[in-house]
Amino acid sequence: MERLDKILASQGTSSRKDVKEIIKSGRVAVNGKTVRDSSFKISENDTVSLDGKELILKKHIYLMLNKPAGVVSASDSKSEKTVVDLVPEKLFRSGLFPAGRLDKDTVGFVLITDDGDFAHRILSPKNHIVKTYEARLDRPLSKEQLELIQNGIMLSDGTVCLESRVKILENGDNPLVKIQICEGKYHQIKRMFAAAGNKVISLKRTKMGNLNLDESLKPGECREITPEELLKIELGKIFSDFEQ
Repeated sequence: MERLDKILASQGTSSRKDVKEIIKSGRVAVNGKTVRDSSFKISENDTVSLDGKELILKKHIYLMLNKPAGVVSASDSKSEKTVVDLVPEKLFRSGLFPAGRLDKDTVGFVLITDDGDFAHRILSPKNHIVKTYEARLDRPLSKEQLELIQNGIMLSDGTVCLESRVKILENGDNPLVKIQICEGKYHQIKRMFAAAGNKVISLKRTKMGNLNLDESLKPGECREITPEELLKIELGKIFSDFEQ
């Protein structure tokens, strides 16, 4: 059971404050009866209408966040700002969490949701959902290093990574590379390059599955992901040929 105002605000059409006024004005009905109490509790089986029109309430929410540096990928923290803290009030609902973690200093695409089943499907290595990153390196990437990483490199603790794909986007003393992986071990990309004899100095996640980070989102901004975009994530199980 959830508060009526909380459920309506979570649908992304009005802020919690505006929703309270809408309810107080008598515009909202539950199961055909007008409700003016914002704290009225409803369940997923109740029918809610606004101005006589039935609302289709979304069971779950899926958000794309352009994570800035310095923010931790967690639901809450006593001492640091989290990715969930960046969700605006009109999109916030209880139970939100990041589906997969980025390091504190890593930026880019973080998916925030309250749907545990969906998160499990896209994060499980056995489902091979590809995540794409851009990494700036400390030194030129040799052919031998590239092949080691792509073929499934062994990390310093003996962990063997699954195969990946790497492409050099910019050459030079500090090259920019695109890398695709289908698992998410702790600090994996940084540890992969370190095991190959190189070092990542900056990292950005640009894509989950076949869904690119919306470049119109400024660092710290987020928006809802559409059902069509969710499908793009779940269908992203094949390494791209880096055509983009």
